[in-house]
Amino acid sequence: MFLLLTALVAVSVVSLLIGAGSVGPRQVLGLLSGSDHAEARFIVWELRAPRTLIGIAVGVALGVAGALLQAVSRNPLAEPGLLGVSAGAAFAVSLALVLGASAATLRIPVAQLGALIGCVCVLSVARLRGVGNDPVRLVLAGAAFSGLLGSLSALMLLYDQRAADEIRFWVVGSLAGRRLDDLWAVLPSLLVAGAGVVVIARPLAALALGERAASGLGHRPGLIRWLAVGCVALLVGAATAIAGPIAFVGLVVPFVARAIAGPDIRRTLWFCLPIGPLIVLTADIISRVVVAPSELPLGVLTALCGAPVLIAVVRAKRLPML
Repeated sequence: MFLLLTALVAVSVVSLLIGAGSVGPRQVLGLLSGSDHAEARFIVWELRAPRTLIGIAVGVALGVAGALLQAVSRNPLAEPGLLGVSAGAAFAVSLALVLGASAATLRIPVAQLGALIGCVCVLSVARLRGVGNDPVRLVLAGAAFSGLLGSLSALMLLYDQRAADEIRFWVVGSLAGRRLDDLWAVLPSLLVAGAGVVVIARPLAALALGERAASGLGHRPGLIRWLAVGCVALLVGAATAIAGPIAFVGLVVPFVARAIAGPDIRRTLWFCLPIGPLIVLTADIISRVVVAPSELPLGVLTALCGAPVLIAVVRAKRLPML
């Protein structure tokens, strides 16, 4: 854990040092050591610092949400981006914009409502006989669901030019141009979800032993699942509202956390806290420099890097059982 936290601090500093504009690492280090360079002060404190903090929040939200979704569905491939939860949030925001809402005022609650509906659809599919027991078939069903919602969102945006102009740079997933106000707006949701995760962490660990064992220990499996779904909706909806849909983070983060911490969901959740921001910030830094002076959208980069990871996990001889 100490090494992960140290790495997260180092990546956060690098996130402040590198980015668009004529301000390089030397000017940034000078600013951090006390110099008063006006352009460096504006770029670091108004552009790069908010972007870094939002990247940390998005990484925590998507990593924890992925671990919860995998624990509830008992499927190691369950991921908000793959199974349609993020697509549900994006579809709900697109629909609200087409109906006349403003992206600035309605994005967060609408995205969380869309994520909640996506979670319910995922769990409904997971409980279908022959689908929920097969991780690969569940992912295929989720991909079809995501594709359907993505197509409907694209059709609506083609129909409404105003909505398309408002949402064009958001639907690809990016941290560029986000402000601290965006983070403050979703912070209450993240805190509520965090408190919920603390409450259900122990019952979720008991649920991993089976419903009968969890009931025997005094827990209510149905209530635990619904609380977990609510937390996932708050986390994914908040992350999608401020950064757009970012795929594969919710798959990779719990996978790495379990490899380090073992199958206990309580330890996995703790390790998701530094690993999620570490992966998101690293991907965001790469997205800034790989096609400089332009930037590659973060959602595109995570999709390019996450797809081979998914294929490698699926092709593994034995998928880990949760």
